[in-house]
Amino acid sequence: MEMSQVGIMRDRHVLITGGTGGLGQGVTAVALAQGAHVTLPYVSTQGLEDFKAQLSDAERSRVRFVSADLSDEASVISLIESHDRLDATIHLVGGFAMGATPDFSFAEWRQQLDLNLNTTFLVCKHSLKKMLKQDYGRIVTVGSRGAVQPTGQLAAYCASKAGVVALTQAIADETKGTGVTANVVLPSVIDTPSNRQAMGADQAEQWVKPESLGQVICFLASETAKDIRGAAVPVYGQT
Repeated sequence: MEMSQVGIMRDRHVLITGGTGGLGQGVTAVALAQGAHVTLPYVSTQGLEDFKAQLSDAERSRVRFVSADLSDEASVISLIESHDRLDATIHLVGGFAMGATPDFSFAEWRQQLDLNLNTTFLVCKHSLKKMLKQDYGRIVTVGSRGAVQPTGQLAAYCASKAGVVALTQAIADETKGTGVTANVVLPSVIDTPSNRQAMGADQAEQWVKPESLGQVICFLASETAKDIRGAAVPVYGQT
């Protein structure tokens, strides 16, 4: 998993939610290569040992795994408070469900809002409290191309991701004049194993690679990006 060291996040303490997933592994690899100390919350231990086995000894010494349920506010508070210092929060947790609007159940609609928007609110809310006390912090969330270019069969997903964009930009406005910034990336299809399984791999070379998106995210999560606030950055690959 080791990548070349560039040091843009050296000794920064970074929370990466969803950091062991398909996108998260790419983002985590970039953050570690750039020198960060990383906290990775998890719900299920499935695949966790395989992920740990990919880490070098040097990387493993800078990774902390914490059991946390990001849909539960008390669990999120405990996760955030477990940091002596929190320099950056990168919120990657999310997912999509497809279906025509007339056939989409209300339960599925609420599940998309819970997964994509409500977890973002809880993680950002409590990260923000800690960062404002420090007068320093970076919040980076993941929206979607669908948030700004909605398509059929993905109404709930697009609506929830549009909410992520609005929330992030509202936080950016609230934190003007502080050392805290908030920005959101808008990827198109990401080249993950689950997306290849769901959509086939015929067009995968045109999709956004997790490591490529990770470079954009980690830049926004670094000190270098101090003058970028409220940006919604398109990362569309070749699509």
